[in-house]
Amino acid sequence: MILSSLDLSKKLSKKDYEEKLKTYQLKLLRLQRKLYEKQVPLILVFEGWDAAGKGGVIKRLTETLDPRGFNVHPIGAPTETEKKHHYLWRFWQRIPQRGAIAVFDRSWYGRVLVERVEKFAEPEEWGRAYEEINQFEKMLVDDGYHILKFWLHISKEEQLKRFKEREQNPLKRWKLTEEDWRNREKWDKYEKAVEEMVQKTSTSHAPWHLIEAENKKYARVKVLKTIVEAFE
Repeated sequence: MILSSLDLSKKLSKKDYEEKLKTYQLKLLRLQRKLYEKQVPLILVFEGWDAAGKGGVIKRLTETLDPRGFNVHPIGAPTETEKKHHYLWRFWQRIPQRGAIAVFDRSWYGRVLVERVEKFAEPEEWGRAYEEINQFEKMLVDDGYHILKFWLHISKEEQLKRFKEREQNPLKRWKLTEEDWRNREKWDKYEKAVEEMVQKTSTSHAPWHLIEAENKKYARVKVLKTIVEAFE
């Protein structure tokens, strides 16, 4: 099992976190400028468990960037119009122009995750989606795009802790829905789907980066560091 091999005990102290965060944010700003100068488009994909911290990572990733050079796309259920098209159609609308960055808060991988587990897609549909997605990403990479994909991993126990914290915090209560609790009941099914997703879609041109996110500070810095190092 790939996920169970991750060391979720990894942590960063507040001091180390603040120093490294500032360092990598500055490097990311310089990287953004180089991407623009060379007209290289970058796609960042974020998937993970509910309450794994995707929003916090994306906030630290983008807060010091030039807002003219990136877009964040929070992906939810498809609209009625989008349902009338191939499932990848709505993502084509959000692919960045050359020199820009697109950040996907959830993505086309919903086909082999939530649509699979919740049975919104038939087995033959999500079963063939692995190769469709691989070809979709390869086509983009062959055309000069760079794709970095992140799975933020936490334990079932940590997720429950974060759910309860959200439940008790008036400012964060809106983040917790009945759907989150229902999804939690299907943890084992989602875990199986994630394992298969990583095995079948972590390719040489668009590999998955598995992020130990039990400690939010560690996860945020590791994501930023991974992006910087991929280009350095």
